[in-house]
Amino acid sequence: MAGLLVLGLFMGHPLAFVLGGTAVLGAFIAGKPMVLGIVINRIFGDVLDNFTLIAIPLFVLMARFLSDSGVTDKMFEALRLLMARVTGGIGLAVVFISILLAATTGIIGASITVMGVMALKPMLQYGYHKQLTTGLIAASGCLGILIPPSIMLILMASYAPGLSVGELFAGAMVPGVLLGLFYGVYVFFLALIRPDLAPKVSLEERIPRAELWKMLLLEAVPPLVLILGILGSMLSGVATATEASAIGAGLALLIVIVRGRFTLKNFYGAFLETGRTSAMILFIVVGATAFTGVFNITGGLTATQDLIRGMVADPHMLVLVMLVSVFILGMFLDWTGIVLLCFPIFLPIVQEMGINPLWFVILMAVVLQTSFLSPPFGYALFYMRAISPPGITMGDIIKGVIPFILLIVLMCVLMIFFPPLVTWLPDTLYR
Repeated sequence: MAGLLVLGLFMGHPLAFVLGGTAVLGAFIAGKPMVLGIVINRIFGDVLDNFTLIAIPLFVLMARFLSDSGVTDKMFEALRLLMARVTGGIGLAVVFISILLAATTGIIGASITVMGVMALKPMLQYGYHKQLTTGLIAASGCLGILIPPSIMLILMASYAPGLSVGELFAGAMVPGVLLGLFYGVYVFFLALIRPDLAPKVSLEERIPRAELWKMLLLEAVPPLVLILGILGSMLSGVATATEASAIGAGLALLIVIVRGRFTLKNFYGAFLETGRTSAMILFIVVGATAFTGVFNITGGLTATQDLIRGMVADPHMLVLVMLVSVFILGMFLDWTGIVLLCFPIFLPIVQEMGINPLWFVILMAVVLQTSFLSPPFGYALFYMRAISPPGITMGDIIKGVIPFILLIVLMCVLMIFFPPLVTWLPDTLYR
């Protein structure tokens, strides 16, 4: 089954159909076609009847509404001018807006595209180095998959026994924001050491600070209300993840209407894009559920777990082996496939070893940031290439993201040595 999976992927077929097709072929090769009936029941029980997954299309819809509102465009312009006197100011503005986008969208493609359209041209015009520019936008845009509300964390909660979406959101909050701050600190110090890589905004463009603060406050209020509406209702226990996603979609639509950006064409387009994105994610979920179901019933899951247990006995080394495996898989698969393939193998072993499953899942979520940035199949690389001018090559983009991959690894090291970075907020809110 592993060989068929690799073969199908390298032939260029979509992951969802490779997973499902491998499951069917695996069942027949094993001489147990009857297991497909059990797998179908599992798909209906674990996927189609899973109400937590309803949050995925609602958060996608919210992200599209927020993009249509245009609120981030003016925020970026205000921040760019406000931080004109700061070394690396535009880069810091990119990080700040990306964190805000991450807390309101959770869609990688949307975040990178929006930030690329807003920031790529101005940064290059002001003399920012092309590798720093593309690397920063790509890495900052990927924060949306980690900082709540995150579609990845919702899916993880659905397949992690004993963990709720609220706990994962709380656990990812500090590491996600801290990782964004790492990006900002890196840009700031790089600009101090090498001002030619990140020059300041020209004096002619600067406008009075009072006017800038007023502009920033006016544009910051709508997304902040949205963030408080979603995370506040969830973390306070007022709403579940699904209910909070509905609140977010409603508030985002209200922002579009209040800002006078509502049109029937955009409204229809938002639902169309939501349908496409949700179908893509759920097809992968169905395919991966079929794959792991057949893999488990035919004995592959037990054999893989025994192999991992036999490799190392020390819990810390075991975690390291798992994280390295996820990092390598991230070069070839997207996060959906990795989560659904690895969780059934890793989580039982983690629980046996007495490791905190919440800490491990968030650690895995941080490592999965690299799956968008690492060649040859990192999605963020292709998103950046699609919106970059002809003078920027794929090689420039890959070189640009390498320092940010190292910062993600540094974040993982800090989480390993300081587990309260993950566990403090969930313990405060849910224990």
